[in-house]
Amino acid sequence: MSELDKICEGKVKFDGIFNFSEIYKFVYTLLGDYEYKIEERVYTEKSKPNGKEIEIFWIAKRKISDYFRFRINVNWLILGMSDIEVQKDGVKVKVNKGSLEIKFTAYLEKDYEQRWENNAAVKFLRGLYDRYIIKSRIETYEDKIKEETDEFIAQAKAFLAIEAKL
Repeated sequence: MSELDKICEGKVKFDGIFNFSEIYKFVYTLLGDYEYKIEERVYTEKSKPNGKEIEIFWIAKRKISDYFRFRINVNWLILGMSDIEVQKDGVKVKVNKGSLEIKFTAYLEKDYEQRWENNAAVKFLRGLYDRYIIKSRIETYEDKIKEETDEFIAQAKAFLAIEAKL
């Protein structure tokens, strides 16, 4: 089994007017620009009296080496989403109103190809390898994925702030 170390997590919360399809595309493209492969594991949409409730779960992975891989879990939760029309530059535009939360959880995945899992002796050597031989490389990668996750959160917040100024 590969080793999954949780590095950091953060979230974007927004209440108000936004364009769901645009923020969805924006975050998807942003992760893609950083060469993450995205797998959508869950997409549920329920109609409620106060609006739609949408839950989405992505797993984004990026290969760093044969031993390391970055993994970011992206959990979306949209509550009370309804369609509304607003004036933008003198034209009526359909957008959404509701409560949006996007949670990013970043992991450093080690031995994701499970090459060090053959037997107990090799597994023990992997522990020594991680702790003593490549410790500084692990710390560098942890800093890198934390920076990237912080950047994704900042970009999503900025996008929503711009969208809110319809």
